[in-house]
Amino acid sequence: MTNRKNKKGFTLAELLVVVAIIAVLVAVSVPIFTAQLEKAREATDIANMRAAKAEASAEYLTQDTNSDIYKALISSDGAKYDADSGKLVASTATVTGYGKGTTSDGGTTYTGYYPGQKYTDEYIVVKYDATAGTIVVSWSGTHKAS
Repeated sequence: MTNRKNKKGFTLAELLVVVAIIAVLVAVSVPIFTAQLEKAREATDIANMRAAKAEASAEYLTQDTNSDIYKALISSDGAKYDADSGKLVASTATVTGYGKGTTSDGGTTYTGYYPGQKYTDEYIVVKYDATAGTIVVSWSGTHKAS
């Protein structure tokens, strides 16, 4: 047998140590990544709620009583906010933009947005509350209005 004088490369033990270190780093980073992903989903929902309220305020202030959106805003059903188009639609129209938040809590808070609630199959509803004189933003599910 010939004796190898030039021993290049890594031993099996060294490779296993590197794999173990990478596995620990992955195990630590996955929960952090998941929490950040949920925060981003919640931030998207909250930004859409703010945009819906701003859109409703602008529509209401125009006082175009012939507008379908205005009529929907003052009705008991309210107008829907289509997050994909960024526009309010009449209450009878269908929307394509739904919530992103899941039952995980990303730690983001906003009036009318409740942690641990699932918003993925819901859309934003905007109404004008004549009694309080305010625009009310809520979700199509069973969540409380803001």
